[in-house]
Amino acid sequence: MQRATRLDYREKNRLRKMSFHEYRLYSLGYNQIAGIDEAGRGPLAGPVVAAACILPHDYLLARLNDSKQLSAAQRDDLFAQLVSDSRIIYGVGIVSVERIDQINILRATFEAMQQSVAALHLKPDYLLIDGNQLPAFDYPKEGIVKGDAVSISIAAASIIAKVTRDRLMIEEALRWPQYGFDQHKGYGTPQHLKALQKFGPCPLHRKTFEPINTIYQK
Repeated sequence: MQRATRLDYREKNRLRKMSFHEYRLYSLGYNQIAGIDEAGRGPLAGPVVAAACILPHDYLLARLNDSKQLSAAQRDDLFAQLVSDSRIIYGVGIVSVERIDQINILRATFEAMQQSVAALHLKPDYLLIDGNQLPAFDYPKEGIVKGDAVSISIAAASIIAKVTRDRLMIEEALRWPQYGFDQHKGYGTPQHLKALQKFGPCPLHRKTFEPINTIYQK
């Protein structure tokens, strides 16, 4: 694991701007603020994964950002720093392909988010959730569109969810090497679509997603 990069003034300023929503809630009396994000709503294969993350107050970690703005190596490094820090509380929820096909991807995403909050060993008192569609929770909550880019706790959750899911898909590639899951993680890339045409779907594919649904109907 790379050592934490020293924070210069510009990086401190960027991270403090990303902490705006957390500081606002601290000022209102909330202390345990969990950021929530998911990975895997769009792929043709694999589970959907969500993470909830409560950061310490004034937490600043160099390069912490929306997982989509980071390279795989940067995500892995930040993931290692986040999950090894005893001050950080996080939980992960994973909903299977079978459940996605049973209840649809939106509801499965909500279930993964609910699982991730239930997995926290400390109850949050406020939830910041990426997006504008929110699952039911017994906690005060709000959605933030593109929250992984503007909330430091959602950004941390996005990294934990993304790396967790990517590693699951890399493991699945050992079972199903013909599809290249270790490379595209189940997304509908030309490589993946070509493999589907050649080999057909496997049990990891979402039967309710196109073009897999059409293949099963033939």
